[in-house]
Amino acid sequence: MGLFNNANKVPQLQRQYQAAYKQHVRIWTIGSRSRYLLVPYAIVFGTTLAAGLYGMGRKVLGYNSFY
Repeated sequence: MGLFNNANKVPQLQRQYQAAYKQHVRIWTIGSRSRYLLVPYAIVFGTTLAAGLYGMGRKVLGYNSFY
């Protein structure tokens, strides 16, 4: 019955988040897995932003293909 008899981790996590927030740490970087989630997100976001800007620049110059 591990589903029903688990310990409540909310007070412990709340103390952790509030302590880090008082030190002016961004809320999305406080969690233990945040680096594993933010690094791929930043890579994908930067790549798509660069590709979109490259395509828009080519369109402004009059080229209708991406390459």
